[in-house]
Amino acid sequence: MLGGSSQSLRLAFVLDPLDHLKAWKDSSVAMMRAAEKHGHDVYAIDAATLCWRRPEPGHHAGGVFGEAVHLHLRPDDHDWFRETRREWLPLKAFDAVVMRKDPPFDFEYLTATWLLERAEADGVRVFNRPRALRDHSEKLAITEFDHYTPATLVARDAHQLQHFIDEQRDVILKPLDGMGGSQIFRIHRNDPNRNVILETLTHDGARTVMAQRYLPEISAGDKRILLIAGKPVPFCLARIPKAGETRGNLAVGGTGVAQELSPRDREIAEALGPILFKRGLLLVGLDVIGSHLTEINVTSPTCMVEIRQQTGFDAAGAFITALEHACGIA
Repeated sequence: MLGGSSQSLRLAFVLDPLDHLKAWKDSSVAMMRAAEKHGHDVYAIDAATLCWRRPEPGHHAGGVFGEAVHLHLRPDDHDWFRETRREWLPLKAFDAVVMRKDPPFDFEYLTATWLLERAEADGVRVFNRPRALRDHSEKLAITEFDHYTPATLVARDAHQLQHFIDEQRDVILKPLDGMGGSQIFRIHRNDPNRNVILETLTHDGARTVMAQRYLPEISAGDKRILLIAGKPVPFCLARIPKAGETRGNLAVGGTGVAQELSPRDREIAEALGPILFKRGLLLVGLDVIGSHLTEINVTSPTCMVEIRQQTGFDAAGAFITALEHACGIA
């Protein structure tokens, strides 16, 4: 065995379809590789296969099931796994289940958390906890910690949003259920497209959005700070916008630069970490621009691969070690 515990765990990762994952940058793949390196059995369950059935005495076991694919992980990022077997298994068959499906946090995602919570009721360890996933909207969760945030408004009322833009003069608008920089707009007070952007993003007042004061410090990067078991990883990834962009997200062409946490980064991380961990959030990604907290990511925080490539720090391995501790074997 190359690392981790002397006791092997059976781990299930609830994911998007395997052919959607990009092994050269995906933190979920890094976690699965780390789990196998630690000597654990790794299974993937497509979130779309999660189901519950009523137990039938003498015929069917009941509970939450999924189509589990047992994987052998490979180092080749273009051919990164081998499927060794595939079977429908109850989640009770696993020592831990890791929920790593990407947003959007739509009704199907919500349903998955309900199913996973039923599995929890049957004694299954699920990380991050399903209730915590529901309770922490990745955009709205910052409102609990507003002393760290920039000027922010959450609303769908056009008058409130227009007043905020007039007041702040330069604003970022984003939907509450997006990821990867999707549908993020920057609006200046005198922007001639201001009204149509608001109408489009709010669906003419039918959808609530978040508005935040534009932070010029974005030019130095939108920093992703990882919290594992309530403690900050010592390096963050500053996602620096490409020329002509206001979004640093890697998905829209930003450049990721790993760097040590600043004193302010550490202050925010150490304040939030224990609170979020106590609620069942084993892995969290904080987004910080300059000195301001802008998002709290709990569904499928990423950037582990880039941090390891640039600093050598193995965040995926640290997560598996934390998972071992949570399962009581390390």
